Amino acid sequence: MSRILPSKRLLYLLIILLAIGFGLNLFLQAASFRMDVLHALKWVGAYPWLYCTGSLFIFFILLLSSVIVPNAYVGPAVVSALFVLLGIASDQKLATRGEPLFPWDLMLLKNAEGMSKITSGMISPFAIGTAVLLVAGLVLVIIKLPKNRIRLSLRVTLAGISVGLSTWFLVLVTGQSPVVAAMSYQNIFWNQKVNYTQNGFVYAFAGNLRQSLMDKPEGYSREAVEAVAAKYSALPEAPVQAAPGEQPNILFMMNEAFFDPTRLPGYTLSEDPLKFIHGVAGQTPSGYLLSPEFGGNTANVEFEALTGLSMYFLGDGTIPYQQRIVKMSSLPSIVSILKDRGYEALALHPFDETFYNRNRVYPVLGFDRFTSEKDLPDADRLTPEGYVSDKAAVQEAVRQLQEASGPAFLHLVTMQNHFPFVKGVNGPNTITVQGGLPEQKDELETYVQDTKLTDEAMAYLQQELLKIKRPTIAVFWGDHLPALSAGIYTAAGWDQEPRLKHETKLLVLANFEIGKEPLGTLSPAFLGPAVFRLSGQTLPAFYKLLEQVRAEIPGLSKKVLIGPGDTGTLKELTPEQQALLADYRLVEYDLLEGEKYAESLMF
Repeated sequence: MSRILPSKRLLYLLIILLAIGFGLNLFLQAASFRMDVLHALKWVGAYPWLYCTGSLFIFFILLLSSVIVPNAYVGPAVVSALFVLLGIASDQKLATRGEPLFPWDLMLLKNAEGMSKITSGMISPFAIGTAVLLVAGLVLVIIKLPKNRIRLSLRVTLAGISVGLSTWFLVLVTGQSPVVAAMSYQNIFWNQKVNYTQNGFVYAFAGNLRQSLMDKPEGYSREAVEAVAAKYSALPEAPVQAAPGEQPNILFMMNEAFFDPTRLPGYTLSEDPLKFIHGVAGQTPSGYLLSPEFGGNTANVEFEALTGLSMYFLGDGTIPYQQRIVKMSSLPSIVSILKDRGYEALALHPFDETFYNRNRVYPVLGFDRFTSEKDLPDADRLTPEGYVSDKAAVQEAVRQLQEASGPAFLHLVTMQNHFPFVKGVNGPNTITVQGGLPEQKDELETYVQDTKLTDEAMAYLQQELLKIKRPTIAVFWGDHLPALSAGIYTAAGWDQEPRLKHETKLLVLANFEIGKEPLGTLSPAFLGPAVFRLSGQTLPAFYKLLEQVRAEIPGLSKKVLIGPGDTGTLKELTPEQQALLADYRLVEYDLLEGEKYAESLMF
């Protein structure tokens, strides 16, 4: 039987909720500093207004939960637990990926079953234990607390106040109002780690709720886009590889977490895991891909490769698939370009089709058909616990290319090498690794074994290409380096070498002559023009722009810029390079956030 809270107890409840709000905010900020409470307290002293107002926001959320649930204690208990889980999740993401939790990360909750498999081994036992204790404590509190409630009229009043003030806070923060600016709030969207540590978790998380992908360039207009389009449309066609006689199939193979482990110094391998890739590298165009990501965010690498748009211009931590493209009706891409030329457009990803909203994004990019894990019930896995193997994925890709009635573009995203690297998941390890800490041995040997299996799948692909009657070209690259234990990269000295932490293997195979000119290191945004050149395809104006940028800055990422001819890291940009990037930025903004004038002018 519930009872109405007397005024005195209601006052106590409000004081308790206020204290909890301040405590939760301190906890969330400690999570932004990897659970360093002392550092969080120093932040409170440096930014008292951000701390106090952020804590009041949490207080009003707690108050709202207290009055909308009949039992005045249940709502705050549940909401408090959710805030604690947010802090734990942000801390764990910082530990594994080096970035905090973003609002759009919560969209992955709909993939809870798949996420549990992907994140197995990534979350520390301490974090799991804390979460279990939290849930158990929450259940106990709900059972034991008295069934007190607040008078209906007062509940309505308090709910109105809570909703009004919480909404006002969000409007001020997302609109970057002068009110919050006076409290030293600055939305540092280009560096989200600093955004969270400087502004606090509450302000940074709230500010990201209405985060656009990029700022509007100065001078953006239809006339400005038309001028850029005219400039690059007028460029003459540069020499291309001789066309193979008929439109070739094009296969993109983006391999999960693949890089060359033999590049890591300080380790001795009992055999070369990449015998085929190393052996063929000098006989065909090859090099390295400068990934915009490390350890995750595969969709952002895919975004660059398919659209030719660069993550370099976008806010730090953004995921275009989830934040923007899923809301669009169309976006020019290599898919749409080739479809206009008579190609069938196929996507293949042997995993959950809803991850990164691929099932909704792929049609926007122009794909005709998407084959996901649910369509491949009999696909081979090296063990029941493993993902679909790279060889099985290649077999399915080849089958679809062979069955195509005309030229086909097929984009394959593999899963075999996804974290965690648990011994035995992809069969027994056959390569030993000497060096490093003993506790890292199984992890390293498992990852090296995975790359060996990928190498074997690539050797198989080369054989199968020769059996396809239509000319076919395959572009293979790793999406990002794996999330190996941080100490492995630290021991290798790569923490101070961002280029090495972002270079993955890039290789082009074909069943017709494409030469063997090295590709050097290039960003995924430049893969489209590169494969067009190799396959004898003419370039649309947008690809001519990309070729001009690639000639000056073949490696374009937030972490490192690589200069012309792969001569090394750029310390500063020349006026000519800045002008090229200004054109590139203008077109990218137009396509993602603007009026899409370039869609009809440059594609």
